[in-house]
This record gives sequence, C-alpha cells and structure tokens, in this order.
Amino acid sequence: MEKYSADKNCIVMTRDEVRSVDAWAINTLGVPGVVLMENAGRSCAELIEEKLRDITDPKVCIFCGTGNNGGDGYVIARHLLNNNIRVTIIICGDPAKIKGDAKINLDVLERMDQPIEQLNPADDHISDRIVRFTADANIIVDGLFGTGLRGRLSDEYKQLIEGINACRCPILAVDIPSGLDCDSGEPLGASIQATWTVTFVAVKKGFASSNASPYTGEIFVASIGVNPR
Repeated sequence: MEKYSADKNCIVMTRDEVRSVDAWAINTLGVPGVVLMENAGRSCAELIEEKLRDITDPKVCIFCGTGNNGGDGYVIARHLLNNNIRVTIIICGDPAKIKGDAKINLDVLERMDQPIEQLNPADDHISDRIVRFTADANIIVDGLFGTGLRGRLSDEYKQLIEGINACRCPILAVDIPSGLDCDSGEPLGASIQATWTVTFVAVKKGFASSNASPYTGEIFVASIGVNPR
C-alpha cells in the first residue's frame, strides 16, 4: 500500500476505467470477484490495525451499504475480529438487497456468530442511533457507497452521512468517501469527511480536485491483487 501525494507519479483513473480493470481481472485473468474483495478489505484492515496499535482494547464501528462497498466492510470486520479488535457492524439499508460477493462475506460473519446491527436511513432519531453505535469507537469505517455513486443523495442518506460526520471520530473511507463523486471530486449533497481513504487500483480522478481533500483526508492506494497494465 502506498501513500498518495500530489507530487508523486501515481496512476489516476475515472470510475469507468477502474471498472474496466475489475472486469479485466475477473473475466480475462479469471480472478474471482470475492478474491478481489478479500484483498481490498484486508488492506483496509491492515491500515486500521496500524492506527490502533497504541490503543488498549480498541473498538471499530463499520457502516456498510448494501453493495460491494459494504462487502469490503464485512471483510474488514472479519480480519479485525481475528485480531481481537471489538467491532460493531451496521447494515444501512435493506439486507435483502445484499447479493453476490458481499453476501458471501456477510454470511461468513454470521456463521462466526458476530452480531449484525441494522439501520434504516429513513428511520426517525437516526442521529441518536448513530451515537449509540459509535459510543467508545476509536475508528469509524465508511463502507456505504463506492465509486459508482451518481446523482444527488436522498435526504435520508444525507442525514446518515451528516450523522456519522458529527461523531467527531476518525473515519476510514473504503475506496472513496461516501457521497463524493468519483470523477469530479464534488460532494453529491453531502460526503463523509474521512481522516484516511484507502482507494483501490488507482487514485480516483476526482481526488485531484482541490475541493476533494477535506473529504478524502490522507489517501492510500491499495492493490486488489492484480495491477492495471
């Protein structure tokens, strides 16, 4: 994993270019998508463990969406649990929408007898529930939305993101801060304000925007196990 800075010669990609790399890895090289997800999540867990090194009995709170970004969150949770780190996992949205590789990793956690919390972003008093979930957390993980997010966020998800930001706890964003447009670097109504972003394959085009830095925090580029050509 490499820390990004503006003076480094890093590969920069749009959302469509990153998707092409994923498709090439899966369809041409034959790497299963669940393996790519495993590699991505493990990289995030390693950075989290590094940041928690000097903390006694640390706790991590992971907010997971219903897509593959949430799937990365389940992988992160498993690796942290294996290293005796307390984890609270919250599915934000309808669990019935979780499919494919994300569902595989969620099922593993459930078979480990790990409690999974659920949060409907449309519920009343959502801010109070976020505060309860994150109580005593040393790091929050943002696994809500990935690079494919387009269009303005709904009011419910704006409220969710603003509630997470209000916790004043260090946040690690998985691939991209949720709510940030991958290509423009502009928030789509609201965006997670991350302390660190672990992005996969390449730096995203929008991260180069001066407007993006308050949302991305420090950026680290992690491999998914195969590198773009």
